[in-house]
Amino acid sequence: MKRIIAAAVLSLGLVVGSTAMAADWNFYGSARVSMFWTDADNGDAGDPDVEFSEALQGNSRIGAKVKVSDELTGRFEYGAKNGAANIRHLYGEWNFGAGKLLVGQTDSLLKYSLGNQVYDDDAAMNKWGAVDCSRRPMVRLTFGGFQVAAIQPYEGTGFDRAVMPKFELKYTLSMDNFSLDAAGGYQTYKTAADIDVDAYLLAVGAKFNFGPAYVHAGGWYGQNPGAYGMANTVSDDPTFTADDTNDNDGYGVMGALGFKINDMFALEGGVGYVNCELDGASDEDEAMAYYVQATITLASGVSIVPEIGYLDNMDSMSGEDQGDAVYYGMKWQINF
Repeated sequence: MKRIIAAAVLSLGLVVGSTAMAADWNFYGSARVSMFWTDADNGDAGDPDVEFSEALQGNSRIGAKVKVSDELTGRFEYGAKNGAANIRHLYGEWNFGAGKLLVGQTDSLLKYSLGNQVYDDDAAMNKWGAVDCSRRPMVRLTFGGFQVAAIQPYEGTGFDRAVMPKFELKYTLSMDNFSLDAAGGYQTYKTAADIDVDAYLLAVGAKFNFGPAYVHAGGWYGQNPGAYGMANTVSDDPTFTADDTNDNDGYGVMGALGFKINDMFALEGGVGYVNCELDGASDEDEAMAYYVQATITLASGVSIVPEIGYLDNMDSMSGEDQGDAVYYGMKWQINF
């Protein structure tokens, strides 16, 4: 019996090994370290001293893109969130001719990369007007420029149980010097008091390229964006009464303008604004951010990005000054 088991294990190992050898594995990695000073004014909470931070960015990564055949591909990617390995991407995708089926974890359809802000782990104006619902486990279908996905629900404020997947739709139009993304999503869940929490997002993003120059712009609108799974620097969650939900309506806009001087130097500036208003609140909660940067490419895959920015938290829904901050520093990056 032991010989039979050993033979079976060996056979399985040979099958797995031969399959792995037959696939085309394209490994890659990116090491990123941020060095920034932050000079914050905390508004009514007082003013701390200037603070310096240096850290391995959480979006440093290592992974591989795998091609088993023309029909079957996959990818895995691990990051360094909070100094520990975490799964960013892990999926397989099957091209069945009329379309593609993806199973695993990857970017939400409501995640647009429109700016290159490097502060806060390459935030790219996330929380300050950009639409970014991170990465989630999903089953996704792609038909040309159209995508639809059933996604693991986000466990937002008051979450007790899900009643269906989160659903997202996206359409991408790509041309030589222009691209447009339009997407929407809906999620609902129950609280422990059996109250329905409905959340949705609608978003659009566009990119225009003019030789060495480019302009990117986008915006979103939604109900209960925090409960949907999008992080914002403003208060974006609903609140609850004994038997109902006080919904939180919000929107955000952002834009970026860039110019590539040559193969070594590129410049970019961006601005973002986000606004949320809770039912019954006395005022809106809004915030705005600006940044300018220069990307300096020292060699292929090696770059540093000096950046300076201003983050204005403006006033809360109760009218309190939430302060602002000026940051300056740089990101160091080597891709391999």
